[in-house]
Amino acid sequence: MLANLDLKAEIIALKHARNAVILAHNYQTGDIQDVADYVGDSLGLAYHAKATEADVIVFCGVHFMAETAKIVNPGKIVVLPDADAGCSLEQSCPAPELEAFLKANAEKNYYIIAYINCSGGVKALCDVICTSGNAVKIVNLAPPDRPILFVPDENLGAWVMEQTGRKMDLWKGNCYVHVEFTRDSINRIKAEFPTALVVAHPECTAAVRLLADEVCSTEKMIAYCRNSPVRDIIVVTESGMLHRLRKECPDKNLIAGPTDRCACADCRYMKMNTLEKLRDCLDRLQPRVEMDESLRARAEQPLLRMLEQSK
Repeated sequence: MLANLDLKAEIIALKHARNAVILAHNYQTGDIQDVADYVGDSLGLAYHAKATEADVIVFCGVHFMAETAKIVNPGKIVVLPDADAGCSLEQSCPAPELEAFLKANAEKNYYIIAYINCSGGVKALCDVICTSGNAVKIVNLAPPDRPILFVPDENLGAWVMEQTGRKMDLWKGNCYVHVEFTRDSINRIKAEFPTALVVAHPECTAAVRLLADEVCSTEKMIAYCRNSPVRDIIVVTESGMLHRLRKECPDKNLIAGPTDRCACADCRYMKMNTLEKLRDCLDRLQPRVEMDESLRARAEQPLLRMLEQSK
């Protein structure tokens, strides 16, 4: 405990010395969330990254999130605690594969919507970006006379089709954490807490989404849990979300959604970041996110389009 207090004091001192802002995703560990200036989902983090006046952005999340911050802040230093913190969704859609697919299907004239969980190279190939919090709105605003290709999350894409009635072609990618939740694992918890409500992330499979009382982004889970008429709520998303929910909804019994393999689901990439690595990256300003300017500029346009359409 004392070691953590000392680390947090070092981090705060370095943050002020560097004129830095610390942004943390909802899936980060509780100790990192507690020292961050802002904790949120991908949409909220994108807005804060765009608006910050800090000289240094420390992004506690995975690599594509820090890269997104760099895309909208080319003149700022962007660092992340662990450069190897990746994402299975990003890995499922390499930019060269998407580019080859688009060339092979050029006659379709796809309108390409990319979930933000992708590389800068993929963003640069797309018309607009979305997050789980705004995907329905972004799809509803898509041109009605063009077919949509939705990359890379097939589960989020399928849920958006259900909500909008808009047919889309879906890239075959998924989040390895969210697909570990199963109907049977949720039903086992429901048997123990029969009056519990279930809130699930749209990256979950259709079988799990059908069991949910609410399907929404991590940010929207806050209001849902706070306003829930019952005390017991099963939260079906990455385990880091429970820290923030328990702080903001202290009167609720928030139950980690189980998988068939464990009591809750941890993202091994999100959990690569630690307080020690956060301190070190502030001290050394490394590892740093750098991008080719031509690629960055092309990736920026669909991101800015998303921010404008999400207002």
